[in-house]
Amino acid sequence: MGSNGIQRVFILGMDGAGNFIQNTETPIIDAFLKKGAYTYMAQAQSPTISAECWGSILHGVTPEKHQLNNEVAATATFPADSPYPSIFRLAREAWPEAKLAAFSSWRPINSGIIEENLGIHKESLPDAELVGAIESYLEQNRDVKLLFMQLDEPDAAGHKFGYGPDSKLYLQAISKNDELFGRVLGAIERLGLLEDSLIILLTDHGGGGDNKYSHGSDHPMDKNVFWGCVAPGVEPGTEVSGLYIVDTAAVAAHALGLKRPESWDAKLPSFLQ
Repeated sequence: MGSNGIQRVFILGMDGAGNFIQNTETPIIDAFLKKGAYTYMAQAQSPTISAECWGSILHGVTPEKHQLNNEVAATATFPADSPYPSIFRLAREAWPEAKLAAFSSWRPINSGIIEENLGIHKESLPDAELVGAIESYLEQNRDVKLLFMQLDEPDAAGHKFGYGPDSKLYLQAISKNDELFGRVLGAIERLGLLEDSLIILLTDHGGGGDNKYSHGSDHPMDKNVFWGCVAPGVEPGTEVSGLYIVDTAAVAAHALGLKRPESWDAKLPSFLQ
């Protein structure tokens, strides 16, 4: 059992949204973030690319250590004996029978970033279908211990139409994801799981910094991202500073009462210390 009676953790992410939720309609995420601790200035890891960033979020170390990139994630499985276990592996080692689930629109997260053979329920589907699968899963598995979600459309729209506050179709994709987040948060609430869960909302990187149609640089448009968490014991309206997305792993481990590996770079933010 974790801190403050927390029974489970949800890590709910969208890809490539930066902090541009500030520039478009995201009423559900906006309202939810205010129930806990949040920032629009969390920092993505460098390079600001999906595999490097999701790898850091899930494994608690910087890309230099986890060695993931998009090609590696798409073609190999993550080493089961790595000194940099994911939060999923930590949970599985602590609880051999616990229900763990990963829902990712971008398949390499499930096939190449989260370890194989840990008995994790994994599904890879397009955004809207993925959310339907999560709703079904939660109905039948209220006792899930750790659930991860990654929706992909904002990043796809950014690559196609350009990133940033003046890219209408990109912003529309973020707003559409807000509705999908609303369905997942609605299911969590409807099933009575809100009061004893820690829920993290985040994105992995932004875009449009050095290149309107891409990301990977240390430009603030690529690096600055939204991040927030809601949980028992987290004061509503808490402003977070100095957070890197790699720290997500430490927040999740702390909530679940799991010991943070010495090898991790992930640090616990000050509001949880």
